[in-house]
Amino acid sequence: MRILAAGDHFVRPDLLSAALREELGSAAQEITELTLPWPHEPFGPVGDVHEASGTEEELIEALDGAEICVTQMAPFTEKVFTACPDLRMVAVSRGGPVNVDLAAATSHGVAVSFAPGRNAPAAAEFAIGLMLAAMRRITTADAELKRGKWRGDFYAYDEGGIELDGATVGLVGYGAIGRIVARVLRAFGSHVLVADPYTDPAAARADGVEPVELDELLRRSSVVSLHARLTPETHHLIDAAKLALLPKGAVLVNSARGGLLDYAPLPDLLKSGRLGALALDVYDIEPPPADWPLHDAPNVVTAPHLAGATQQTAHRAAAITAAEAGRFVRGEKLAHPANPEVQEATRP
Repeated sequence: MRILAAGDHFVRPDLLSAALREELGSAAQEITELTLPWPHEPFGPVGDVHEASGTEEELIEALDGAEICVTQMAPFTEKVFTACPDLRMVAVSRGGPVNVDLAAATSHGVAVSFAPGRNAPAAAEFAIGLMLAAMRRITTADAELKRGKWRGDFYAYDEGGIELDGATVGLVGYGAIGRIVARVLRAFGSHVLVADPYTDPAAARADGVEPVELDELLRRSSVVSLHARLTPETHHLIDAAKLALLPKGAVLVNSARGGLLDYAPLPDLLKSGRLGALALDVYDIEPPPADWPLHDAPNVVTAPHLAGATQQTAHRAAAITAAEAGRFVRGEKLAHPANPEVQEATRP
């Protein structure tokens, strides 16, 4: 069986190949590798898919004769599926197969899987780091000191930060990442509220957190961190009306998806002090343009979409996708199918 490991400079082809050999043993008779340019070149739309890296043409050439492909960013479009009739399965090492045209995959009888939770520990730790940086002005103080300015005035009461110990922190979304964030926050001594319509309230209470509706969470929380998935229903989930519910001086963190948050009201809220601080790893436009209004707003911590960027995430992603490839080769049900109807149609 020929397998293509279409990696990049994060989830590298050699990591994918090593995980496949460990999973499949002698069944992995031929593994070929393709290195896509991300993150040295930004991902973006390719053909009819979003957030992909590389070209359809190079992928088609690399897939010649391959039955399985494990990848993170390769662009699986209608054109690719049409040109690769031997292909039977694509395992995507991401939280969702956004680089795959699922309708085309299904029509061509190609099973697709993905890797939920691959970056959950990394993203959770990063969210906590953003909270602390925003609440205690860590990045601002660092930048000022490097410019030769000693900000002792940050000790003034009105300029002082807030602590996680004793704070009410609201988590919008309580999936794999949100649960880890909640566990860490509880260790800090925070009271944690969660708003997630898909969470069992009894299970949340058993975790030591308080499930509430979104509006109540926003009204009660001195710190709010977003951890929901971006869907048509959650686009601009936190808009101007929702932001107005926050207590004066609240801290807002978004390390999930830029589309969850309406960025337009934020500069004025920060300049007025209505919003105490903002920490971002994701944006409405990535990267933000040079004239982005938040560049000049006070008390903003920014990072270039790095929450999942750990070596452990890359290894975890490779292991999850290799395990899915192993299940497919053995005729077992996929653990994380994106189009389960394909595998069901071929099972005896």
